[in-house]
Amino acid sequence: MKIAFIINDHNTEKPNYTTPGLGYAAYKRGHDVYFIGVGELSYASKGHLSVRCKTVTGKNFNTQETFFKAVQKEEFSKVTSEELDVLFLRNNPSDEINERDWAQNAAFIFGEIAMRNGVIVLNHPNSLAGAVNKMYFQHFPEILRPKTVISRDHNEIKAFFEEQKQKMILKPLQGSGGANVFMMDKKNAHNLSQTIDAICRDGFVIAQEYLPDAKNGDTRLFLVNGEPLEVKGQYAMMKRVNAKGEIRSNIHAGGKPTKAVMTDEIMELADIVRPKLVQDGMFMVGIDIVGNKLMEINVFSPGGLNVMGQMYGVDFSSKVIEAIEKKVDYKKMYPDYLYNSRLATL
Repeated sequence: MKIAFIINDHNTEKPNYTTPGLGYAAYKRGHDVYFIGVGELSYASKGHLSVRCKTVTGKNFNTQETFFKAVQKEEFSKVTSEELDVLFLRNNPSDEINERDWAQNAAFIFGEIAMRNGVIVLNHPNSLAGAVNKMYFQHFPEILRPKTVISRDHNEIKAFFEEQKQKMILKPLQGSGGANVFMMDKKNAHNLSQTIDAICRDGFVIAQEYLPDAKNGDTRLFLVNGEPLEVKGQYAMMKRVNAKGEIRSNIHAGGKPTKAVMTDEIMELADIVRPKLVQDGMFMVGIDIVGNKLMEINVFSPGGLNVMGQMYGVDFSSKVIEAIEKKVDYKKMYPDYLYNSRLATL
């Protein structure tokens, strides 16, 4: 199998991230693995994807860190969609906001080209185009979600603040990693207008019900093919505990990862989101859970899989690659029959 991973940039991708871990798992299983920065994408005159990439061959590595550091040191080479079996879109468009705005949509635009050339593209690029901001989350059943208003209207947001007894979360519609997330209450209500203005500079504001359980952090769970990812009885999940004085539980914001226990309540939440994820061709996603509600669904580049693997002593990344191998086999068995959106979660 020839599999390529699209990342934001070779220089900013850390060797201990989830995507290098997935690439290392594929490499260990004997596959040809390529890493492509968004800026290395191009469209050839013959009508196919043609990219600059980095890859290593014929070497043994003991860890994903040594593997990916070796990849980063390699010179660029070329690969085309005519050669690839799988293109895994693992870049994060939110990281490009106000830095490289041209890069936000590039991966799924070029992913559509690769898909037309017969490459399996994960997650399904057409669905990713509709999920580039947090509005995608609002299309899931209301029973899953905290009460939410999305607006740029100060009066509407302030009315919601009063409805929520002067306690709510404000965050931008587009973004990730806990950036520009604020908890508003009676103590800082005098700053409400300024906070709304600050978020409005980048677009729409999400005003969201504050969940008391959020003070204890959240739980990140990986779903693959719409099902909780499990290896040897261990689920790919972790609890992220907020740093002292911090409302965000994201690891980049100081959240501490700890083991999590699968419950009937979490399984029920996962079961409710499954139909839409399967329909949309969302092969691998991360869902963030607080109490009995979902706070976010990350369909682009959910992280932490390597941390979970170390925590439970199992290899989650190889299980993901095994699932992709099956898709390649299915495509060979049913040439020109299975749509990418269906194959992505088959």
